Amino acid sequence: MKKHSEPLLGVCPIGKFVFSHAAAIRQKKALFRKLDAWKIRYCDLESVLPDGLVRDQKHVEAVVAYFRKQGIDALFLPHCNFGTEGAVGMIAKHLGVPALVWGPRDEAPLADGSRLRDSLCGLFASTGVLRKLKVPFTYIENCRVDEAPLKEGVQKFMRAAAVVKAMQGMRIGQIGSRIDFFWSTIANEQELLERFNVQVLPVDMVEFLRGVKARAEKNNKHYMAEVKRLKRWLAIVGRVPEQALMRALALRDELVRLAREQDLDAIALQTFSSLQNELGPGTGLAESLLAEGSVPISAETDLHGAISSVLVEAAAGIAEPSFFPEFTVRHPENDNAVLMWHGAAPLALRDPESRVKLAPPWILKGLPPSDLHFKLKDGPLTVCRFEKDNADYVLGIGQGHTVPGPYTQEFYAWMEVDDWPTWERKLMEGPYIHHVSAIYAHCADVMVEACKYIPGLHSQRFEKTP
Repeated sequence: MKKHSEPLLGVCPIGKFVFSHAAAIRQKKALFRKLDAWKIRYCDLESVLPDGLVRDQKHVEAVVAYFRKQGIDALFLPHCNFGTEGAVGMIAKHLGVPALVWGPRDEAPLADGSRLRDSLCGLFASTGVLRKLKVPFTYIENCRVDEAPLKEGVQKFMRAAAVVKAMQGMRIGQIGSRIDFFWSTIANEQELLERFNVQVLPVDMVEFLRGVKARAEKNNKHYMAEVKRLKRWLAIVGRVPEQALMRALALRDELVRLAREQDLDAIALQTFSSLQNELGPGTGLAESLLAEGSVPISAETDLHGAISSVLVEAAAGIAEPSFFPEFTVRHPENDNAVLMWHGAAPLALRDPESRVKLAPPWILKGLPPSDLHFKLKDGPLTVCRFEKDNADYVLGIGQGHTVPGPYTQEFYAWMEVDDWPTWERKLMEGPYIHHVSAIYAHCADVMVEACKYIPGLHSQRFEKTP
């Protein structure tokens, strides 16, 4: 399975010969201490330039060569006493990675009226050059090194850089073809490859199912013992032979094997009805037990949904996995709440008070007991949807939180947002469908910032006032 490491930040301190060099070094060292305390993964220019500071346009070539060799994923350009704006622009332009700009708030003038630094003034010059060169950048307000905006800004930027990194060379396993009547999940595989280098690995359903059956047979004793443990907490509705439960566990492990061997970021799975027809009841158990952090699963062979899940997990930067529901019905009493239901959800995200049962999917008559039914836990939520928007692509993003609501079958949660009618109109009139990817965190701002650095992808917030 593809686990993206934390982005590597190239820290490129900026100075200028006309202001105090000693003051610039003090500011640089103070910043490094903060980056160390925040456990940011970074490399600096201490072994490349005198005092590790860019102070001349001639430094550009050496800095770019060094950071390329280190393989940085993002660039930080702290202005330590002013700014060598031409060097700032060219370094950022050549490296082509997300760029962060900040400078420490300047002290009062000295008694004689002179100043050691004009960091704010230098920032104006450098950001103007970045704009001239059409280099996207993230700006943190001019503040002192120990003030909250710096820490919050750096951490948000690093999560945005993680989203950008996750988008690069993403690999999605597609098990089974799209079902005919799901026109809403049609995707252009060639365009995903050309525009975003998203690679889709087609997996033959017949060969995959043969692998599942062979695994179940080979590990019969192991799975039999696990089935006995499952039955201690899992309520089973209907007739589910132990052999079917063992095949469900083998399905889980075969998904993990595929993800690991093929270096996959996510899997788009044809969740019905080939799996149930060939393996019998209990197949939904596999998707829910796949859980923590193994690999996100998107239901109904939804490639765009799989991409959405990878991006939202990178943005949140938490240990918990995402889940893959769909917006279904409005809350019967709360005008700003909606049902998130069905799809694929790790069992690790269930409400601890909710009993788990294996039962038939109520909406698809005739299928065997194949879905897990449970209430999802409470907490803050971010949802997103990667979709084609005419000539471009869009990442729709919004935040909310769970609220109480009526019981329903299969997995579910009721989500309250700021103004559901606004969300509903944007979802209907935009290029979106009912599927979304969701995670228990608030990270919409991070995803908006990340889109700045992904050509051909723009963001849209669902909120009335983000």
